Amino acid sequence: MKRRIAIIAGGDSSEIVVSLKSAEGIYSFLDKDKYNVYIAIVKRNEWYVSLPGGEKATINKNDFSFSEEGEVKHFDFAYITIHGTPGEDGLLQGYFELIRMPYSSCNALVSALTFNKFICNHYLGSFGIRVADSVRLFKEETLTNQELTAHLGLPVFVKPNDGGSSFGVTKVKEAEELQPAIEKAFTEGEEVIIERFITGTEITCGCYKIKGKEVIFPLTEVVSQNEFFDFDAKYNGQSEEITPARISAELTEKVQRTTSKIYSLLGAKGIIRVDYIIPSDGEPTLLEVNTTPGMTDTSFIPQQVHAAGLTMKDVMTDIIENELI
Repeated sequence: MKRRIAIIAGGDSSEIVVSLKSAEGIYSFLDKDKYNVYIAIVKRNEWYVSLPGGEKATINKNDFSFSEEGEVKHFDFAYITIHGTPGEDGLLQGYFELIRMPYSSCNALVSALTFNKFICNHYLGSFGIRVADSVRLFKEETLTNQELTAHLGLPVFVKPNDGGSSFGVTKVKEAEELQPAIEKAFTEGEEVIIERFITGTEITCGCYKIKGKEVIFPLTEVVSQNEFFDFDAKYNGQSEEITPARISAELTEKVQRTTSKIYSLLGAKGIIRVDYIIPSDGEPTLLEVNTTPGMTDTSFIPQQVHAAGLTMKDVMTDIIENELI
């Protein structure tokens, strides 16, 4: 009998548009001969399963079941592809733990840790992973332009500490731009991170580990046509993404080893993607860890899977079957 798989999309942040695209990508990748696949939308006030013909079936939150043609159906596995809350910050992971449904991504603790860029980078920094200097602000806190520039210099990146997809991000070159950038970032999250700008080559590396198997993908080099890798560069074609990255074999191996180390230090699960900047000294510097990376056909992970000579169908099957064994 085919297992029933829910692709969980939606969410309560600006990243919902990216989540819905990722859900379509995952749907296209999954083995339909092996699984019955549905897309389930989870938003603050609306949980439903998309049925053939455009109908919606309300999800019973007690067990994540739904009704189709008068029959109550239960899922065997949840593939979470919500970028932002509640699918990337541990909330949905905790729910699935409570109802004992296997799911694709890191557990609640690891998801919450990695979702908070400042805390995650400081945690990993304590194990020798190189990270950029940064400052975190809560809404009730203020720091003057002089205090910030004295600590971090200029330019800096100002971004939501608990968000992604480059929503609310500003590259600040002048001190007078700091406070407006902070206000903008707070429109997307409850915390803001101000991070020292590092000049270098931006790369990203995907990885997953299952029972008896480790897969570290080729690196992707990101060359933005814009000031930085913003939303338009990510999703509107205003960047060049080169896989494998144009760096030495030695440096590639170093980044891959670092990615594997980060996976283990976190106790990660499923596919993660780790973003780095490589400055002139050649020492990879961590930017952030993504535990629900984008999964459209042109996203980094599918590009890297293809470059590795693998198929997304097989990779998705690895992730699912590892949890169902």
